[in-house]
Amino acid sequence: MASTKRLPTSTHWGNYLVEARDGKLAAVHHYDVDVDPTPIGQSLLDSQDPATRIPQPMVRAGYLEKKWHSNGSGRGREPFVAVDWDAALDLAADALKNAIDRGGNESIYAGSYGWASAGRFHHAQGQIKRFLNLIGGFTASVTSYSAGAAEVIVPHILGASFFDIMRQAPTVADITAHTDLVVCFGGIALKNTQVMDGGLGAHTATSQLKKLSKTGTAFVNISPLRDDMAEFVGADWLACRPNSDVAIMLGLAHTLYTEDLHDPAFLQTFCVGFDKFLPYLLGQDDGQAKDADWAASISEIPATTIRALARRMAAGRTLIGISWSLQRAEHGEQSYWMVTTLAAMLGQFGLPGGGVAYGYGSVHNIGFAARRQPPFRTASMRQGQRPIDSFIPVSRIADMLLNPGARYDYNGETRRFPDIKVVMWSGGNPYHHHQDLNRLRRAWAKPETIIVSDPFWTATARRADIVFPCNTTLERNDFAIGSTDCYITPMHKAVEPFGQSRSDFELYAGLAARFGKVSEFTEDRDEEQWLRHMYALTRDNAAEAGVTLPDFDTFWAGEQIDFADQVEPQKYIIEQFREDPTQNALATPSGKIEIFSEKIASFGYDDCAGHATWFDKQEWLGGERSAQFPLHLISNQPKTRLHSQLDHAVTSRNGKIRGREIVRMHPDDAASRGISDGDIVRLWNDRGACLAAAVIFDGIRESVIELPTGAWFDPLDADGGSMDVHGNPNVLTRDAGTSKLAQGPTAHSCLVQVEKYDGDLPEITVFRQPNIERL
Repeated sequence: MASTKRLPTSTHWGNYLVEARDGKLAAVHHYDVDVDPTPIGQSLLDSQDPATRIPQPMVRAGYLEKKWHSNGSGRGREPFVAVDWDAALDLAADALKNAIDRGGNESIYAGSYGWASAGRFHHAQGQIKRFLNLIGGFTASVTSYSAGAAEVIVPHILGASFFDIMRQAPTVADITAHTDLVVCFGGIALKNTQVMDGGLGAHTATSQLKKLSKTGTAFVNISPLRDDMAEFVGADWLACRPNSDVAIMLGLAHTLYTEDLHDPAFLQTFCVGFDKFLPYLLGQDDGQAKDADWAASISEIPATTIRALARRMAAGRTLIGISWSLQRAEHGEQSYWMVTTLAAMLGQFGLPGGGVAYGYGSVHNIGFAARRQPPFRTASMRQGQRPIDSFIPVSRIADMLLNPGARYDYNGETRRFPDIKVVMWSGGNPYHHHQDLNRLRRAWAKPETIIVSDPFWTATARRADIVFPCNTTLERNDFAIGSTDCYITPMHKAVEPFGQSRSDFELYAGLAARFGKVSEFTEDRDEEQWLRHMYALTRDNAAEAGVTLPDFDTFWAGEQIDFADQVEPQKYIIEQFREDPTQNALATPSGKIEIFSEKIASFGYDDCAGHATWFDKQEWLGGERSAQFPLHLISNQPKTRLHSQLDHAVTSRNGKIRGREIVRMHPDDAASRGISDGDIVRLWNDRGACLAAAVIFDGIRESVIELPTGAWFDPLDADGGSMDVHGNPNVLTRDAGTSKLAQGPTAHSCLVQVEKYDGDLPEITVFRQPNIERL
């Protein structure tokens, strides 16, 4: 008789009951409360796919022979040799000890860029950083690929972390009750609301937005993509040139000021520096008024439309939304600074349903969490104190590897890139999220040792020296609770670990033992004891905040728990500031919103002034480069997966054509190139090339194409510069910082050319095992 069980789990795209029969994954069921579940959940069924899983520890052949003396150019080319766990752990420990002896702990870079698991204990970043801090530290990374520019600029102008401000977006209830007009730069792309970091109990964004669309609130979508705003919203679509958003905002601001539609009292009471920004806006500094006509010449949105929109915005309560995508471009800091300035001129910051919604809809709970977020700290795996102060902005990894010892500017500091000898990566895939992957391949050859732990043969694992097979969420026990989601969920082991895979906890305990630190690492607790300990801490913290959670055994025997009805609605930072700007002053130097920042001005940067500014771009449709590469590439988030996770699985594969990622093109751009719907096309520029499948779409601006991120990197051959055959847009994107201030990624400043591909269609090889030898 078949043995069947249903067990709860949590992912960054929802909570589920996973059904296992006779030790095999059989079905994934969403909860009834999840009224709009994402199909991404069905990809969990392929999480034990033997073609893509790493079955046991592996070592690159050349590295096994020569260790760190081997040539890094063999990564991705040489076969792997299957070894046992002790051999792999010994090799990794020897490499770390050698690097520390010769270059100090700063010569170790711990990549491990999040999102691997929603679990609180089996969190890859927490595990690897806890271990490395016990042995003396490592070079870390700061900020994120998602919001690198916003994370630096927002604290300067609003005095709080970007993520704290972002989580306090006006809710649908606020907008319904108070807002006349919602103007969204970058739209509210519902595909992005499939995801919420740390877990998500119920997808309600679509249903909430549908209700809102029937209330009479008007919407404007300023984006090259029409479906960045759902059709049912009925938004006015302003199909701007990509990267022109700051110019549009300046044109709106100019109209507000010159037509006396701004709020001088708000600017005087709650802001500093408008008097220093105004001469730039009026053109008194540089002879160019930033009026609607000027903005129209840059954005190709008619000046009459810009002026009319400014008047609409001033006529009632207006909420301005801005997506994360806008700041992933050259001078990306300026879009977030200028949208703040624009909203300040309207004078509606801190009013219900007014001001700015930073990152609105970029993940599910930004704007859709109903002001109820966990009011207590959730326990996590303590990382300990990092003994050394060595870090880089996360997207400067290739710069670091290619330029050891070089100096660079970052947020008012002049820093130095360390000389990295060992890269350790757990729970991430830089060959997904980094830009200019052919440049990254050259940089990736520089370190002496690269150690990767992952369940799957991603492009990153394939380019490692030592590979540890890690198990997945469904192969271990954990619990989840998101920072903005009022659900706490047990995560039960549903199936046995694949092959010889182990958890990150077991991996780093094994490494810690080789440094005499195993007791410090494990604190003499096993998995269950850690879960009980962490849950108890979380439960105690919840109790102090007035939230009652059951004891561990009751929790573990049950399913997800919704505690939202025990949480009081939040009062937002900006609302408190507006109520009493003296008592609730912002944590900026002035205590106010900084339209002009004396601190940023003191840095003397040529690419980030003391106020929001339009800067010409190196790579956009308004520049000389467009003569050679006339299409602007938007490489946004995919609909069928979270980043590159489970790209091999059913939901992602079903979204491809002939095995390739889909690129959407305007009908005129396709027709002029002889491209029909479903054709395989080649995208290229002077950084690289890739194949994709064309879909003709009239909801995209002419001269713009869209190729989402996340297709596993699959170059035609192992040498640098070859064509990716799968559709990874980051072979085309530019690897440069937003500015000296934030050094964030600039993926959305990218020009390409496209042609129909008539050659033999290469096979997709990244979804099968690499060449493996046995000892």
